Amino acid sequence: MRTTAPRGHWWILASLIAVLLAALYLATSVLRGGGDAGIAPDRGPDDLVPQATTDGGPVLDARTGHPLSLDVPAGTVALTFDDCPDPTWTPKVLQVLADKQVPATFFVTGEHVAEHPHLVRAQTAAGHEVGLHTFTHTDLATASPRRVRLELAASRAVLAGATATSTRLLRPPYSSTPDAVGNRDWQATLRTGELGYLTVLSTHDGLDWQARDAEEIVRGALPTDEEGAVVLLHDGGGDRSRTVAALGRIIDTYRARGYRFTTVSEAVGLPPQTAPATTFDRWYGTALITLLNTAVTLPTVLGWLLGAVALLTATRLILLAAAATAHRRRNPPRILPSLASRPPVSAIVPAHNEEATIASCVRALLDGGCPDIDVVVVDDGSTDGTAAAARSVADPRVRVVTQPNRGKPAALNAGITHAAHDVILMVDADTVIAPGAAAHLAAAFTDPAVGAVAGNTKVANRTGLLPLWQHLEYVMSFGLERRLFDLIGASPTVPGAIGAFRRSALASCGGISADTLAEDTDIAMALCRAGWRVVYRSDAHALTHVPTTVRGLWHQRHRWAYGTLQSIWKHRHAVKETGVPGRLGRHTLPYLLLFQLLLPLTAPLMDAVALYGLIAGTPAPAIAWAGFCLAQLALAAHALHQDGESLRPLWLVPLQQTAYRTALCLVTIHALATAALGASPRWHNQPLTQAQTQVQPATL
Repeated sequence: MRTTAPRGHWWILASLIAVLLAALYLATSVLRGGGDAGIAPDRGPDDLVPQATTDGGPVLDARTGHPLSLDVPAGTVALTFDDCPDPTWTPKVLQVLADKQVPATFFVTGEHVAEHPHLVRAQTAAGHEVGLHTFTHTDLATASPRRVRLELAASRAVLAGATATSTRLLRPPYSSTPDAVGNRDWQATLRTGELGYLTVLSTHDGLDWQARDAEEIVRGALPTDEEGAVVLLHDGGGDRSRTVAALGRIIDTYRARGYRFTTVSEAVGLPPQTAPATTFDRWYGTALITLLNTAVTLPTVLGWLLGAVALLTATRLILLAAAATAHRRRNPPRILPSLASRPPVSAIVPAHNEEATIASCVRALLDGGCPDIDVVVVDDGSTDGTAAAARSVADPRVRVVTQPNRGKPAALNAGITHAAHDVILMVDADTVIAPGAAAHLAAAFTDPAVGAVAGNTKVANRTGLLPLWQHLEYVMSFGLERRLFDLIGASPTVPGAIGAFRRSALASCGGISADTLAEDTDIAMALCRAGWRVVYRSDAHALTHVPTTVRGLWHQRHRWAYGTLQSIWKHRHAVKETGVPGRLGRHTLPYLLLFQLLLPLTAPLMDAVALYGLIAGTPAPAIAWAGFCLAQLALAAHALHQDGESLRPLWLVPLQQTAYRTALCLVTIHALATAALGASPRWHNQPLTQAQTQVQPATL
């Protein structure tokens, strides 16, 4: 088993987004067809076209500096089919050709090859010749040189991926007979000749794309004398039922006149223009087919996925807003019960190298509203002056216990052993609780069903962009979610910064477990499964220091996400239980999976699609994104107001919903990778500056 966590790779999400945007580009730009397969555009003037081409044969070889026109000898016919493969008509055409034992040449569009590679393989397996017809039926006479290269390269690649062959035959879309070649067509022929392609035109056009019946197609496909023929038909691009009906009669008529059927290459006396593709071209073509099929289906899949993300986001916003209002009505401001009616409290402070903050933490506990409080500081193998700083608080209610470094769960369990009272408050060493916070937590234990109470954690160091983003998150996400879980009756977390427990409840669960990295989540779920209520007191405030660097935030959230995964897996059987455990399993755990793990993974898709929509001139995704930002802004304002906080940080919400949310997505990916690799990330203490240690309880 790995003992260290894999490094967080920012390139993971960047690569995924790059592939997504590339597929979107293929789906909305490259795969956007070049025009209607039947309507031929005006070919323009033809004064630059050599007379030898106009009066010549149907195959143009411009691969050298001296273009040649190749003709078909008398008594020879090559049947050609454009716009294929088509899943409906290509098999029918192949069946007629097989029944008549006639070879043909199929000019395939790369777009359709990628969609139906098996049909192209069927064409080559039957001995037919295959040429290119561009990728999206683009008019090469009007396309830019870059577009021409892209069309032909993509078509050639997918043909190699589908059939392991390569071809030099090309029929330009909208082409006809040699005497119909215009100046732009001629320039396109020269350009594609430089790329190594033979241009194949026709001598007889069945005009099956506009024919009223099969008889009309037959008349257009037949010569008036014994001249050689290259017949243009279609087995794709529309309803080709009339073509299939006419094909047998066309073959029978040519055969009755003594014509020899062959492929285009053989008809003009050339060797086969199809050759085996290179290994690279086969691999590249296969990969391109996969990407193209993904791109074709991506808009639909992405639409459903974005719909699901939007639904999840909207559901979460509505749930949190409703829960905040309902929780406030159910829990109006309370008057603390008298000291005599409140149970006495012991406070445990686990500390490892917390010399800078431990004294402030202890003094705040002594002023927390419980005069008889018993404070136990557990120095877990610190290498600085943590123990001495704790002892500097000269008060008989404070005791300092030292032990070798064994981790936070062991330090908490040691503190429980030394605690004098039955209500045990656990506070992180970098936390300063508000005056009266300990009393508010203790008051909740007058209900004998309560096993633990979660306090209201706030950010102490609100200087800088990253801490301010976390401040918003603590108020509008953590705070509102704890209100929701309190209404459900199965809170999944008692924050390590401020939380209180009943000693007998802890004993029923075996104390604080080291099974997960999120011991505060693990113990809360364990208490729920043991039948205890875990409640939330929004009036028990505490200020805690949050990471001020991306690296520090990454380590913290990676540990949280990984620990949450561990805890969900450990307590997964709660879904089959009843009572409080059942509420945990059927309400709280699905919420955590959907909104704390799945939603952070998919939410950046909205950002990427909105950005692409702006670039591509499709504003709908961006408008939807702006609407969700406004909804988040409203929720943040509501949460800040309910928690008595200033509304000044609201301007940070839109940016928080992009950059900060993307970072959380990466952390979740990292945690999932860690779990998959069986790694065990470590607990990182955050170093504090001198200014960060000066937070006083009065600021709450």
